[in-house]
Amino acid sequence: MPEEFEPIAPGHSACAGCGSTQIVRWVLKEAGPNTIVVNATGCLEVFSTTYPYTMWRVPWLHVAFENAAAAASGVEAALKRMGKKAHIIAFGGDGGTADIGFQALSGMVERGHDVLYVMYDNEAYMNTGIQRSSSTPLLAWTTTSPAGKVIPGKQQPKKPVAWIIAAHGAPYVATASIAYLTDLRKKVRTALSIKGPKFIQAIQPCTTGWRFDPSLTVKLARLAVETCYFPLWEMRNGDLRTFRLTYIPKEKKPVEEFLRPQRRFRHVLQNPDLLERIQKWVDENWERMLKLHEAAVNQKL
Repeated sequence: MPEEFEPIAPGHSACAGCGSTQIVRWVLKEAGPNTIVVNATGCLEVFSTTYPYTMWRVPWLHVAFENAAAAASGVEAALKRMGKKAHIIAFGGDGGTADIGFQALSGMVERGHDVLYVMYDNEAYMNTGIQRSSSTPLLAWTTTSPAGKVIPGKQQPKKPVAWIIAAHGAPYVATASIAYLTDLRKKVRTALSIKGPKFIQAIQPCTTGWRFDPSLTVKLARLAVETCYFPLWEMRNGDLRTFRLTYIPKEKKPVEEFLRPQRRFRHVLQNPDLLERIQKWVDENWERMLKLHEAAVNQKL
């Protein structure tokens, strides 16, 4: 797609440093103008369409928090019935994807609709007040998982949404980061070349909810990957033999480097035991993925 195609207009009201606009821009640059976007309620919908304005330069449909995948399925079925073709891309945050919208997403994948669903993962319900979601990481502060002396933040680890969708047998599932644009764009191109339901989970640092300086957005998106907190991988058809890590850090950084700029983890950095819990979770998750990658590459699965 020519670089001159700009799918979103300037002047929207996103927070300074918001990563979702970068995710949307580069996904749609790969998809091109023959694209229909379905957008779940959330930050992206609110700041992109302040009435009577819109930032979208492609057809765009806003639906409820819970049914973006269902609406995208309907758009895909209607186009098929009319004999027309277009890329159909649904965007939803982690609340509208991993929680409230998960039933619709699961149904979309099970039915086999030719839709790319992109989850911009800012790890909480940011638009409604920074409440925890199932994608909020272990021990993170939110307004509904406050960090106190008795309970130090969210007590459950991050929900493995992409793995769950992969377990559905989806033709293509991947994770991505705006700090690795070549990887992200390649995955979007791959997804759009495949028929059927596709899912990409993109980490989206949120300056408001994660409580960091807006200038650090891309740095944090990079540190999430370099600390192996958010590994980059892809898999096809739920087949573990196709699993690949698409980026393996030459030197894995301690997770503290990712946590330190974020005030939502301030209590963790003041308690070595809490920091060790998060590092252990990261290490165990990364080791599982690394072993799986090596087994798949060496055809030992």
